[in-house]
Amino acid sequence: MTSTEAATQTRSVVIEREMAFPPDKIWRALTQGPLLEEWLMKNDFQPRVGHKFNFRGDWGAVDCQVLTVEPNKTLSYTWAAYGLESVVTWTLTPAGKGTHLRMEQSGFRPDQEQAYQGAKGGWQRFFAALEQVLARIA
Repeated sequence: MTSTEAATQTRSVVIEREMAFPPDKIWRALTQGPLLEEWLMKNDFQPRVGHKFNFRGDWGAVDCQVLTVEPNKTLSYTWAAYGLESVVTWTLTPAGKGTHLRMEQSGFRPDQEQAYQGAKGGWQRFFAALEQVLARIA
């Protein structure tokens, strides 16, 4: 492997959970701004390919653009902040009486260890908050 190849290799953070909720309920929590805010961050998200939006937290903002919208199946958007250019992809697969939810954030360069470790911990907390929102909404 050349140093150029090493520099272009990226890593992903992947979290997968079996959730006892139907795909359409999880989809609402992933795509409705007020629900997204409850478990992720303030936002101006709309589930429309090409829509530019951002997530806002106390620490700053993430610039995003919707790439894929397949209702109750797949959602992806760019996630750019502090030099990180990544893509977040959500995949929902019916499983038994619930849904297998997979989130992958791809594009972490080798020199972005802090961002990579931060995302690993952050998404675990976001998933826990998502499950609480799902348990509460009808």
